[in-house]
Amino acid sequence: MCGGLWLGLFTGCSTTPKAPKTYTFFPPSPDDPRIQFLTSFASDADMGRGRTFADYITGEQNPTQPLVKPYGLAIHNGKVFVCDTVGGNIEVFDLKKHRASYFNPLGEGKVRLPINITIDQDGTRYVSDTGRSQVLVFNADGNFVAAIGKKDELKPSDVAISGDRLYIADLLDHCVKVYGKADRKFLFSIPADAKNTKGKLLSPTNLAVDQAGGRLLVSDTGANGVQIYDLDGKYLRTIGRAGVAPGLFARPKGVAVDHQGNAYVVDAATQVVQIFDTEGRLLLFFAQAGASAQGQVILPAVVKVDYDNLSYFQKFVAPGRQLDYLIFVTSQFGPQKVSVYGFLKQK
Repeated sequence: MCGGLWLGLFTGCSTTPKAPKTYTFFPPSPDDPRIQFLTSFASDADMGRGRTFADYITGEQNPTQPLVKPYGLAIHNGKVFVCDTVGGNIEVFDLKKHRASYFNPLGEGKVRLPINITIDQDGTRYVSDTGRSQVLVFNADGNFVAAIGKKDELKPSDVAISGDRLYIADLLDHCVKVYGKADRKFLFSIPADAKNTKGKLLSPTNLAVDQAGGRLLVSDTGANGVQIYDLDGKYLRTIGRAGVAPGLFARPKGVAVDHQGNAYVVDAATQVVQIFDTEGRLLLFFAQAGASAQGQVILPAVVKVDYDNLSYFQKFVAPGRQLDYLIFVTSQFGPQKVSVYGFLKQK
């Protein structure tokens, strides 16, 4: 109990995350810091609600278990959706209510092995389920709508959305399959010419769309790089090649794009996130494992850039600085399952 039984009953034992006594920046001093590690969470207890008087009276317990092995992540309407590959469910962290819950539909829409989740502007949810070999579609209320893919024709690892199209990374046929968003009918594959070595995909793992630049980014774990196409599938360029030095990849996974078109790529082997400009030049890397207790990642999987939820994390920012946007990174191991970083700007 915090401060005795009665104080605990009427005020609750607050577990609100506190700003760190020291701040972790990337790059480290003496370079000008651009990114700050802000906080991390893995369970309902990390959300900062604490137990209230009503919880003691009703006997309410934490409704969810901590994340075990997270992979995919999506952010929509103040909520962070995280795919737990061991739990076989999707945990939802409500930033406003400071609570976690499950999105775990039953019946026809039951998930088996959710790898990634993508949420459209209207709240429609697309779950890449490799256990079912399908992309499961749910409406904004979480009701099952449809499934894309039949047995032995698809092994989806991620979904990206642009306009009236769905882009689905398919590990089975080593390509990205494009479907109509409204009717969910197959349109074409990327790359269109499987014989062309340029832009060939081996293991398309994660996707990102640069809406402003009209580009599709495909993280190809098998080829140790990120392939870039226009939205009609024309090959444009490749970022990176095999290696363990900055600008190279040993096991690229998650990929994201910010408003300037810069690409963020997770490397699960070297355990860093690298940032590249639109021409594929390395700008910065951060979150390397072992750099510090704060901000380290262990077997990172997915990265997402978010501009909509700054108010929930500004309290963690070092004095004299403000957030420009947020960067979320999932780790499959270690205590910091979902790490939150802030790209900084001066006040």
